[in-house]
Amino acid sequence: MKKLAHLRLFDTLSKKMVAGFIILIMIGTGLLSLPWATPAGVHTSLIDVVFTAASATCITGLMVVNTAAHWSTFGQLVILALSEIGALGYMTFAVLLFNIMRRQIGLSTQLMVKASLNLESLSDTKSVMKYVVGLSLLFQLGGLGLLAMDFVPRFGWRHGLYTAMYHAVMSFCNAGFDVFGNSLQSFRNDPYVLIVTMILIIAGGLGFLVWRDLLLFHVRKRLTLNSKLTLLTTISLFVIGFAVLLVTERDLKLLPAGTSWFNRTINTLFLSVTPRTAGLITMPTQGLQAGSLFIIMILMFVGGTPGSTAGGIKTTTFGVLMFQSIAQLRGREDVEFSHRRFSQENISRALMLIFLASVVLTVATLILTQTERIPKGFGLEYVLFEALSAFGTVGLSLGLTPNLSVIGKIIIMMLMFIGRVGIFTSLYALSKRQARVNVIRYPAENILIG
Repeated sequence: MKKLAHLRLFDTLSKKMVAGFIILIMIGTGLLSLPWATPAGVHTSLIDVVFTAASATCITGLMVVNTAAHWSTFGQLVILALSEIGALGYMTFAVLLFNIMRRQIGLSTQLMVKASLNLESLSDTKSVMKYVVGLSLLFQLGGLGLLAMDFVPRFGWRHGLYTAMYHAVMSFCNAGFDVFGNSLQSFRNDPYVLIVTMILIIAGGLGFLVWRDLLLFHVRKRLTLNSKLTLLTTISLFVIGFAVLLVTERDLKLLPAGTSWFNRTINTLFLSVTPRTAGLITMPTQGLQAGSLFIIMILMFVGGTPGSTAGGIKTTTFGVLMFQSIAQLRGREDVEFSHRRFSQENISRALMLIFLASVVLTVATLILTQTERIPKGFGLEYVLFEALSAFGTVGLSLGLTPNLSVIGKIIIMMLMFIGRVGIFTSLYALSKRQARVNVIRYPAENILIG
């Protein structure tokens, strides 16, 4: 009965979370449809407005119109606000509002926060909320100050502070929107801006629970298994991605002639960080080598950490399956890491997530191959890259997004939504399944595998 009640509660929370994000997208659509959201004389179709609102709320950064050129300052600020709320979770802002009004937080609200931040215990809700809000302010204000040191002398006080604020928020939220018109291609020879941006991207994608563990390490003298696995997987993927990109893009012909070795290394580092759902880029993705696109697609599929501003299947899922494969190859029954054993529920959930993500991406890619025109010189990677970018809430593009058909835009919006809300949450909320526990179990029998 306890398990049945848990399933029913999860179904209810899933529906509420999905409804909350849909309402947020609708509010964003309404605000971006206002006349002062665009410069005078600029018209935006309804599907493009909805797409932009969905991309911002799902902190993806895929754009059908150029953010810098198409939207006014008001429109850009709406996109910024949607990205901030989408990154931290709308429930975070609801709880913050309750605290400001000094109202008691109800049990249902606490359960929603617990689900949105992937918390293990309900007792963690209030303490984690403080870290979420505090760390977000710390990193974003710190990023604003550091970037202002470069942007203010370059653009002047007013525009410099605005671009520093916008870029700091979007980098930490891993959103990918920019007000420069060409992402960060104008700063590829400015290692200071790229290093600060990478720090913000990694900080946002690492996860609030991991940051809490790191900040309390001097007190607890230990890290949780989740934090250990997250850090190991994150560092491993970063090192492997950087090493592969050093080989595949060893010439970096996309950079101007005469670019220093140091700047080339920083640009390669940035290229290995940005697929972790950041979406900012210093060189055109269309000119990257096939090997580079392949490793970037893998990194986009994995994504960041649960409870962070990142998307994808998450580093912990990838880590659990990695250790599960190692255990199977060694003939061990238990999947162990750091003197602990992963539960069978964790392993089954990870396998199910990989399977469902693969099915969703396969169906979406197949539809896109039929509805979108693939330009000469590209193949399947042209649509697969876009599908992975949307699902991983990354925002990188090979050029398909601005040229999407109406059906294509709907498919990409669905992928962004599933990637941000979570594939389990999305599918459970949209399905009409009945939560029940089996009382009859049939005999087990083995089949041939492999």
